Amino acid sequence: MGARSLCAVILLIFLMLMVSPLCAFADTPAKVDSGDTAFVLISAALVMLMTPGLALFYGGMVRGKNVLGTIMQSFIAIAVISVQWILFGYSLAFGPDIHGIIGSLDWAGLNGVGATPNPDYAPTVPHLAFMIYQAMFAVITPALITGAVAERMKFSAYLLFTVLWSTIVYDPIAHWMWGTGGWLKDMGALDFAGGVVVHVSSGISALAAAILIGKREGFPHNPIYPHSLPMTVLGAGLLWFGWFGFNAGSALSSGVLSTWAFVATHASAVAATLIWVVIEWLHRGKPTMFGAATGSIAGLATITPASGFVSPLSALVIGLAAGSVCYIALNMKTKFGYDDSLDAFGVHGVGGIIGTLATGLFAQILINPGGSDGLFFGNPKLFTTQLIAVGVSAFYSFVVTVILFKVIDKITGLRIDEDGERKGLDISQHGERGYS
Repeated sequence: MGARSLCAVILLIFLMLMVSPLCAFADTPAKVDSGDTAFVLISAALVMLMTPGLALFYGGMVRGKNVLGTIMQSFIAIAVISVQWILFGYSLAFGPDIHGIIGSLDWAGLNGVGATPNPDYAPTVPHLAFMIYQAMFAVITPALITGAVAERMKFSAYLLFTVLWSTIVYDPIAHWMWGTGGWLKDMGALDFAGGVVVHVSSGISALAAAILIGKREGFPHNPIYPHSLPMTVLGAGLLWFGWFGFNAGSALSSGVLSTWAFVATHASAVAATLIWVVIEWLHRGKPTMFGAATGSIAGLATITPASGFVSPLSALVIGLAAGSVCYIALNMKTKFGYDDSLDAFGVHGVGGIIGTLATGLFAQILINPGGSDGLFFGNPKLFTTQLIAVGVSAFYSFVVTVILFKVIDKITGLRIDEDGERKGLDISQHGERGYS
């Protein structure tokens, strides 16, 4: 049933390609800045690199029998979501507004998305450059969720979930926060690079997914250890490197604002890494490389929504909060009884919430004239707006994920069988081994 469903999806894609309007590739560029364009394209490449980085980060944390299956879940998202984005995802997220809720399909198949800049989004780079930059955000977001269901989800179910979730959850939330006419954007909510759109949506969905799919066999009574921490650290390094494109690139021009975002990103990451190591040292008696790597990702996820709105000193404070609170969140999961295998909720969900609310506290117009002052700079309204954005997006993501999981369970089944889980994803789902 899973294979037939996949074939039907592929057939639908080709039919849409045949009937979609021709793209406006021949339009004449107007006011394109070559420096900004180079910056955005390089940033897009950096964000694309984050998904293979995530594959290694997650791949090292699972057991050896699941390494390829885990890496595959991130790698295939590059292909699946890129096709979805070109066909209709970009239009739903950023296309002409429909009542503040969703974009229309006017830009389906990239119709009208060409060399001429779109003044609503990025006035100095080709519209096509903005589109491909945003595509990389759409790619990595569902891949983050795989950390919660690692080592036990069917590949066919994952493929179906990824397409549906991106279409029904990611694209609307992206429109609410970033699309012209989006209701949260018009309310004044701030999300510089994806605290709500990427991290809250994926992190809360990961929590729902972990609860619904159930615990791994033997968890938590039998220890389940990472099989390759060097692989995880390499993945963390690639993520950290790519995150400069993720955050600084969201300025959509090379200049002062991208510099602020770049420095804030690094400041939060290093602060979170240090505080995580210190807390772990005091709590467990020894500092670990795994903890340092996880802390850095927590700091990067948490600063994402605030990076283009806060000062470096504020970013240090946000990083300290990220490392402290996310550490607590990771250590609470066994007490609550859910198996978020690779801590997608504890790092990205909790981090996204902290960062989005911190934006409401620390944002300064002095840093970004296009933003707002936060509570600590005389504007309590922004914190309330940020709280609404978090609450609505979290609720929507959780509910839709629950519905999607129940529907997909009826269609393909969510979870591999006991024999497949014992053999591992590599053999049971892909017929290959990561290691001979």
